Amino acid sequence: MQRQVCWTERLEGRTKREIRVKVHNPNLKWQFKISTCERWDYDTPPTPADWDALLERMENRYQRRNIPVEDLELVRRLRREAMVK
Repeated sequence: MQRQVCWTERLEGRTKREIRVKVHNPNLKWQFKISTCERWDYDTPPTPADWDALLERMENRYQRRNIPVEDLELVRRLRREAMVK
C-alpha cells in the first residue's frame, strides 16, 4: 500500500520548501518544491536533515498506529544506507 508523508519548511526570507515522500515498499520517492518555482523537483537527493525529519514523522505516525512497522523499518534501513554513501 502506498503512503505519503508531507511537510513544509521555511527557508530564508519568505520562501518555503515543500517536501513530499511517497512510501511504497520497497521504495521511497522524494519530491521537493520551492514556493518560488512552479514545478516539483524529483532529482535532488535528500539531505541528512530531510532523512531525520522523515524518520521523526514516521516514528510519530507509528506511535499513533497510522503506519505498519514495515514502513518504519524501511525508512530506517534506507536512511542508514543513504548515510553510508
